[in-house]
Amino acid sequence: MKEFFLRKGVNLSVKTYAVTSLSFMALGLFSSLIIGLIIRTIGEQLMFSFLEEMGQLAMDLMGPAIGASVAYGLKAPPLVLFSAVITGAAGAELGGPAGAFIAALLSVEIGKLVSKETKLDIIVTPFVTIAAGYTTAYFLGPVIQSGMVGFGDVVMWATEQQPFIMGIIVAVLMGLALTAPISSAAIAIMIELEGIAAGAAAVGCSAQMVGFAVSSYRENGVQGLAALGIGTSMLQVPNIVRKPAILLPPTIAGAVFAPFSTMVFLMENNASGAGMGTSGLVGQIMTFSVMGFHVDVLLAMLLTHLAGPAIISLLVSEWMRKKQWIIYGDMTIDQG
Repeated sequence: MKEFFLRKGVNLSVKTYAVTSLSFMALGLFSSLIIGLIIRTIGEQLMFSFLEEMGQLAMDLMGPAIGASVAYGLKAPPLVLFSAVITGAAGAELGGPAGAFIAALLSVEIGKLVSKETKLDIIVTPFVTIAAGYTTAYFLGPVIQSGMVGFGDVVMWATEQQPFIMGIIVAVLMGLALTAPISSAAIAIMIELEGIAAGAAAVGCSAQMVGFAVSSYRENGVQGLAALGIGTSMLQVPNIVRKPAILLPPTIAGAVFAPFSTMVFLMENNASGAGMGTSGLVGQIMTFSVMGFHVDVLLAMLLTHLAGPAIISLLVSEWMRKKQWIIYGDMTIDQG
């Protein structure tokens, strides 16, 4: 059985399902829901209906995008990949983003098992894939969506009740998820994180990216500043494995400014921006989308998302360098 699974490209592992597939789901989300929301927001601000409609269409096609992205990430054969567009749509219809992910994931793996096993492959493979995905969406989608949203509601309620402690916890955990090879964006969207909890998550994620960009500037220069600051802090993962201590400066920065976000400025965000940090400036665009395009919002965001985390991360990292806890080369990234 194990040999059969390996031959069909089905790798039953935590890495495959919690890292690879979730990361590709995030690409599907960005290519539909997130970019669509950005386009629609621009259209609304410019009062340009063409952009509003374009953005809304992209948002409406989130499910098919998730299905295709998960199938692509799991190296599905063509018939399975194309059928996953439908299973992703079914999952999104019946269970939201989490339902789309689970329906696509299970249908793709089952579809891969039957792919090219019969002479009627062109009928059997898409039928089995779609049937598996729709059945999953029908029975599990609502339950999964309800559970994820319920968990998100608890996080948001707890953050409102204890903004200091929970703000720090949310910022630190979401920030670490952003830097780890999993998707903080997918997590935030699946639990529908909003309000000040989403604002704290945006601070923690931004602190990871800005913090690593600034504290590793001497190793990586301007290119590294851009790659880490508006690209992804995941570039530091190999270095973190070798030297976990380099996580401290950006994580501390996120913890320091989370209470400013939840208690002083009452920063809010939405699920699309909560887990993105400064990647493509999505977290900042979504902050404006939720809180409005005002000068006070801009100043608060500059402090909690950018300047504040940059300063704290630099101070902590320089102190750690003096203590020899971080040495030159520990944060060098591969920019090739």
